[in-house]
Amino acid sequence: MATPDPLPFATAAGPVPHARGWVVRPDCRLYYEVTGRDDAPALIFAHGLGGNYLSWWQQVAAFAGRYRCVTFSHRGFAPSDMPPGGPRPEDFADDLAALIAELDLAEYRIVAQSMGGWTALGHALRRPPGLKALVLAATAGPFDPRLADPSGGTRLAAWRAQAEAARLDGLRLGFVPAIGARAAGEQPALHFLYRAIGEMNTAIDREDVRARLHAARTRAPAEIAAVAVPTLWITGGEDIVFPSFVAPELARAMPRARHVEIPDAGHSAYFEHAPAFNSILAEFLAEID
Repeated sequence: MATPDPLPFATAAGPVPHARGWVVRPDCRLYYEVTGRDDAPALIFAHGLGGNYLSWWQQVAAFAGRYRCVTFSHRGFAPSDMPPGGPRPEDFADDLAALIAELDLAEYRIVAQSMGGWTALGHALRRPPGLKALVLAATAGPFDPRLADPSGGTRLAAWRAQAEAARLDGLRLGFVPAIGARAAGEQPALHFLYRAIGEMNTAIDREDVRARLHAARTRAPAEIAAVAVPTLWITGGEDIVFPSFVAPELARAMPRARHVEIPDAGHSAYFEHAPAFNSILAEFLAEID
């Protein structure tokens, strides 16, 4: 099997953001960057709880030669402003719509990881005409994984017990659960960088945001059939944050979706295994564009 190209659509001299700015919302400002030609197809990246706009550095480097890459920080995540009362997941889709309007994007593709799934799926469920494709990495967003467990909850309960034990073991060793023990052991520099990016979000109470995200899992799996754009689910076989076995179940409920697993990846395949992730993403986008 050929080694995945880590930079499938890279620029010759390396990517440089050509636009930086703020989207003004009623209660805060959102920071964004744009890298790539203005006339290129737009590719929006929505980060997870452990990151911010910088989390996608390996994807921007890979895709800026062919796409107009848009990265942003969710409300409350550095350097975006913290809204009064902290970030609420129910505001994420409106924030994304405001960003799309700010950049005057007639059409776009969205890549979302973990927390970003609440943003992307919340937006996609509105059936916006400009959305051309959706990539969901280690996330079901507002869809309750308990309702997507084909065993009726037995498998999810077993996974949670195993994942919690692995999480506690990792924490004792100083590992960040969202990047996983394998990455921490095999790629310590990458693990260090992941932690450093997350620690930029000094104002965030992660446990509070996590609780709000879980409380916002109010959608039943049947509703996901309303998302009719081509959709790719990417999961990690060693994820201890998201129950990856529910992704193919949700994909089957969608009219134009499929699922790919990266076996030795944890929760953050885009960060841990960027060459493989980028190759899968590039192949999917080539079918759309």
